[in-house]
Amino acid sequence: MCPVSDRDAMIAGMSPALDAKTYVFASVEDEELLPRAIAMIREAEGLSLILPLETAAELGLPVDLPMRRIILNVHSALDGVGLTAAVSATLAGLGIPCNVVAGFHHDHVFVPADRADEALGALRARAAVGREG
Repeated sequence: MCPVSDRDAMIAGMSPALDAKTYVFASVEDEELLPRAIAMIREAEGLSLILPLETAAELGLPVDLPMRRIILNVHSALDGVGLTAAVSATLAGLGIPCNVVAGFHHDHVFVPADRADEALGALRARAAVGREG
């Protein structure tokens, strides 16, 4: 599958899907936790990991902001412009915070667990409007 870089095509094709698991963001110093994370970024302050909630709780890490992941199932190009802006604007309009992580094939949107269904519905509606447009 070729990456999509056209803004309208990315939005129309995003086909958002909700991951069944719940995650938390954690800042750690222990690199041995890397295999347990689904994503990592190294910052000056330490490692930022996205961990399954159960893993973080088991390790005694803070779990006070549980997040759900919405996978945007369009193979968005890494140099594509506009998908992240459209997603964040859609969710911001509803007062839903989001953290977007780009993978090689897809973008992953993390939203508060208690707003995940609402966020998913809003993104599906946004994609539908893009398909009609």
